Amino acid sequence: MSLYQGLDVWKRVSKTRVVRYRCFKDLSSGEFSVQSADFYRLPLDSKQVSELDKQFLELLSEQSPKERAGSFDSLQAAIEAHDRDFGPE
Repeated sequence: MSLYQGLDVWKRVSKTRVVRYRCFKDLSSGEFSVQSADFYRLPLDSKQVSELDKQFLELLSEQSPKERAGSFDSLQAAIEAHDRDFGPE
C-alpha cells in the first residue's frame, strides 16, 4: 500500500488567472509527481471548481501518480516535466 502526501502548488498567470498544480509526494520513496494542473479564471465558476476536484479524485483512484506522470527527485522537476509534456497553459 502506497501513501501519498498531497501538495498544491499555485502560480499566478495574470491578474485574473491562476494555475494549481496537483502534486504528490510518495512517502516511501520521497519522489514527487504532478497528477494534473487546474486552471482558474475570474470570475470563478463554482461548477468548474467542483468538477476539477471530482476529476482529481478519479485520477488518483484510477492510477498511481507515478504511473500517470512519472516521478522526480524534486517538486520543481516534477512541475517542469509536467509543463514540458502538457504545456504551461
